[in-house]
Amino acid sequence: MKIAQVAPLHESVPPKLYGGTERVVHNLTEELVRKGHEVTLYASGDSTTSARLRPCCDEALRMNPECQNTVVHHVLMLERLFQDAREYDIIHFHVDYIHFPLLRRLDVAGLTTFHWRLDLPDFLPIACEFRELPVTSISFSQRRPLPQMNWVGNVYHGLPPESLRYEPKPEGYLAFLGRLSPEKGIEEAVEIAKRTRMPLKIAAKINDFERDYYEDILRPLFRHSLVEFLGEIDDSQKSGFLGNASALLFPIKWPEPFGLVMIEALACGTPVIAFPNGSVPEVLRHGVSAWIVDDVDRAVDAVGCLGMLSRRRCRAEFERRFTSEVMAENYLRIYERILSQRQQRAGGGKWTRSSKLPGNTTFSQRPH
Repeated sequence: MKIAQVAPLHESVPPKLYGGTERVVHNLTEELVRKGHEVTLYASGDSTTSARLRPCCDEALRMNPECQNTVVHHVLMLERLFQDAREYDIIHFHVDYIHFPLLRRLDVAGLTTFHWRLDLPDFLPIACEFRELPVTSISFSQRRPLPQMNWVGNVYHGLPPESLRYEPKPEGYLAFLGRLSPEKGIEEAVEIAKRTRMPLKIAAKINDFERDYYEDILRPLFRHSLVEFLGEIDDSQKSGFLGNASALLFPIKWPEPFGLVMIEALACGTPVIAFPNGSVPEVLRHGVSAWIVDDVDRAVDAVGCLGMLSRRRCRAEFERRFTSEVMAENYLRIYERILSQRQQRAGGGKWTRSSKLPGNTTFSQRPH
């Protein structure tokens, strides 16, 4: 199958540091190439891939101090993509909705995966206007605010099994990995550490727009003797950071669409203590890979019960549900059903791998 993957240009693929969507696109692209498909990746020029790279800017936009309008670069990427569109059986978009008007007007097979929250009022007019375009979610909770969209599947994120090593014996600290923003629950994580008297190691990105929050609220909290702030870490540091932790704290206060860090922790064998918002109850299994709790009080209790969770079972959960191979196979089923229906509408019968004419599918990956 000839497949185009279209990534955001904010970070490279894979990202050098923080960047969930670009990491998922990288894992999917590499797995599709490994399975023998012809894949072209539209991404920043500093991306690294086994696929054919179509660079759409010299470097990731976040790393370019001269970039002041990211939309311009994404519009140019779409122009280049749609000039090439006839080369592909299907185009898989990971750039929200900016391509919707073009996709509607051009006779190409496309699939869009949303990677961000959809509960904001601004999305409703888009959802109502572009009802026919095939879209996939990364959790069932993510799609709940917009039932009118053409949801053709749900695919959870996946990681290569070898990307994070299993650590059977933790070193007795709690971990927090992500952005330093109020909705991620960083203040709650510090409170949990203080009340349990367990060290907390924080590896996190500070966005420019959250700098004041860090300076005014978090910096004083991080002066506590139990708290160690490491800043951003890269992939080479992630196994040690997560794998040596007794638990990952994930006390989110917003409808997290997926939360890649949860499955990164499971890949290391590290259980999660999480609040039940967004995708958490879909990704984690209470009493198996996590303690899912309602508040800080219950999280403190859960720290004392970590010994009841098997680190080996956490890794097994990851291997069964969240590898890049599982993710790629689920997307391939959706691609094939979109193309098959498209072929049938054109009067050519069922689509096969040898068909050139490239829709809609009802495939869904159910929780657990």
